[in-house]
Amino acid sequence: MGSSIANHFRNYSWLKRTLLVIAVCAFLSSSFLFLTPPGTFVREYLAKTVITTQHRDWAWIFVGAQRRDQMVLEMQNLTEVNSIEKQDIEAVQFNTNRPIESLVKVEDISGTLWKGKRMYVYDPRSIRVVVPSKQGEGERITAMVQRTGAVAGVNGGGFNDPDGLGNGFAPIGAIMSGGEILYTDQEGSNPQQIVGFTDEGTLIIGKYTINELLKLGVSEAVSFYPRVIANGKPLITSGDGGWGRAPRTAVGQKADGTVIFIVIDGRQTSSVGATLKEVQDLFLEDDVINAGFLDGGASSEMVYNNALITKPSSRYGERRLPSAFLVFDHPEKVEVKNIWAGLTTIDAGGASTHPEFLKEQAELKAQGKLPTPTPKATPTPSVKPESTAESVKAGGSSSPSSTDSTKPNSTDKPSTGTPTNTTSPTPTNTGNPTPTPIATPTPSNGNNTGGNTGSTKPTTTTSTPSPTPSTTPSATPKPATNGAETLPNTSTSTSPTIKPN
Repeated sequence: MGSSIANHFRNYSWLKRTLLVIAVCAFLSSSFLFLTPPGTFVREYLAKTVITTQHRDWAWIFVGAQRRDQMVLEMQNLTEVNSIEKQDIEAVQFNTNRPIESLVKVEDISGTLWKGKRMYVYDPRSIRVVVPSKQGEGERITAMVQRTGAVAGVNGGGFNDPDGLGNGFAPIGAIMSGGEILYTDQEGSNPQQIVGFTDEGTLIIGKYTINELLKLGVSEAVSFYPRVIANGKPLITSGDGGWGRAPRTAVGQKADGTVIFIVIDGRQTSSVGATLKEVQDLFLEDDVINAGFLDGGASSEMVYNNALITKPSSRYGERRLPSAFLVFDHPEKVEVKNIWAGLTTIDAGGASTHPEFLKEQAELKAQGKLPTPTPKATPTPSVKPESTAESVKAGGSSSPSSTDSTKPNSTDKPSTGTPTNTTSPTPTNTGNPTPTPIATPTPSNGNNTGGNTGSTKPTTTTSTPSPTPSTTPSATPKPATNGAETLPNTSTSTSPTIKPN
């Protein structure tokens, strides 16, 4: 009987045999994936990985639309819970007597499925948030480092990223540098996910309002999440953290003040990427007491001595970004200009304006290999700031009606409005966030709470609030993205939040 079947199979043409083998393999693999517990685990793991990319909607292929939405909500809830606990600011006791041979130390790290870099920064006051040098587009980290004379740097907060080809100029959340609020899409009383440093060099991670940041004396900050270590306690106690494998950028601080930046390469044959739990464990090995993530995915990168020392997963190499944490020999001499000041609209870019993408399309067209037409230009209608009442009525958030600057006084609130959000993201990720910076004063005094008394960062006593740009909406809503990764919405307000690593 068996030999008869084998002879019959050998009489098939090569095409029939190939199709039969494919059919059998498909039957066996689908049976494993959908009819066994290990198969279910594999499908959910793949779905988690896809959810944190720019193609979240495709996760239904592995688990179905209903389960995908449920997984997104679970990830939102976990991130929200982990961000609530406030930090013990006094837990960091800076070791000012330690001899420092160099400002930073960079070393290779690796795991079973990933490779990356770890950078130790021995004086946290040497870290500054730097933003692009001109309006209209973000800036690559190597360019920022060369322009400012920095020793090293990593990517910072998230941004609105249409088509995965955004220009890096539309941040999401908050950006602070030198004690000045350069950008925020939340009112001063609305909490948002923050990764930043106080004047004294204490790393602050978690959900804080702008008002709280000013009281804590935070001078450098961007927005991203999730938090993985709080006050010495690991927050991922079971599973891998729920975000699959991807390129990662993360930051943590030891009790003696040492800051550790970790960048993991991913989405490559040589390095698939790391889970949140694996990065958390790396920090725990160094006795880190507070840690969290910065923007990841194709945005993840580290620059040292004017050279890119990691391998970004973007097909176009380094991406243009809205913010970075850079390390300086003399941070007090660094001047960071507010490039969003005076703007009333922000164009996040996209396929129709991405230089490398357009060049690639032109080359394919010249070779006759262009499978699809070049994307049409995204309409950029002028968006005027709405009043609070009109914005709330429309289901969005409010933005101030004036761009006039005002100086803060003892009764001023840090902000007066929230961004216009015409396509707020949903758990199924069907809309693009359109964050709008709001006028927000900077602290009138340092309110230093750390244990170090020799801060070298500039301190501002008064500052001019930045005006209110609003991000230009896309004609067709796309998944909400922050840089290269898409994150579930964890905000409790009506404004957009961000995509981990």
